[in-house]
Amino acid sequence: MKTIDCRDMPCPRPVLETRKQLLASPENSLTVLVSNDIAQANITRLANKQGFSVAATVTDNEITLIIKPSTQAIVAPDSPFGAAATTGGDTIVYISSSSMGAGSDELGEVLMRNFIFTLAQTEDYPTSILFVNSGVKLTCDQSTVLEPLQLLADNGVTICSCGLCLEFFNLQDQLKVGQISNMLETVEAMQQAGRIIQP
Repeated sequence: MKTIDCRDMPCPRPVLETRKQLLASPENSLTVLVSNDIAQANITRLANKQGFSVAATVTDNEITLIIKPSTQAIVAPDSPFGAAATTGGDTIVYISSSSMGAGSDELGEVLMRNFIFTLAQTEDYPTSILFVNSGVKLTCDQSTVLEPLQLLADNGVTICSCGLCLEFFNLQDQLKVGQISNMLETVEAMQQAGRIIQP
């Protein structure tokens, strides 16, 4: 039985690593080590949704999860809300800020980084990602998400950064991934989209 140690991994890495192993070897049992209740709950929910059973053993600062396949294990990309609705047209991710949500900017930057990292780990890639306003900072030099964005681009995702926004932040010479776009292209992409995701 394979064991993966996710104790020192920040969210959402434990669930992503577990998902990767379950998809790669759905017929095998898996042991996952985590250090907190949130990781335990996320992994348990993922495994149960795909038809696996999970047994947990809690010791001092460690939770051991034993994940076992069942005859009804579902080996398919998962959706946190059950079966994804099918829609016609492209899927567009629209990022209008370098952080996610309102409240703490520091937390928002961590959440946005985790969102992009997680998006790059899924197999259901969007057609394109549109960056506007301070969101363009994520595609430029010194960004902490250049690697997952490049992975997305390498897998056929079109990465577009608003040219006016790059000029406003004086970043037009610092673009590292994707292409410069304009508002007409942004509007047309959104009009033709079957689904728009805005984190």
